[in-house]
Amino acid sequence: MTDDDTTPEFTDAVMARARPAREVLSPEVMEAFRNKGGRPRAVAAKVPVSLRLDPDVVAAWKATGTGWQTRINDALRRAMPHAS
Repeated sequence: MTDDDTTPEFTDAVMARARPAREVLSPEVMEAFRNKGGRPRAVAAKVPVSLRLDPDVVAAWKATGTGWQTRINDALRRAMPHAS
């Protein structure tokens, strides 16, 4: 058992009895877990970057809740110089 005594340890014996989900679950349950592809692809894909920011800046944005990275993107877009 684990430290909380509610979850059995996955021993080699337990793993030897394991079966793929499709063998033990109904088709209806398997359909509920099927990967439906996630959100639609964006017209203009985002570019991953590494950016070092002060901890208080990150904390303030995170404190605004879910979507904080999108709001940073929007703020940076508004701060962009206009193309001449």
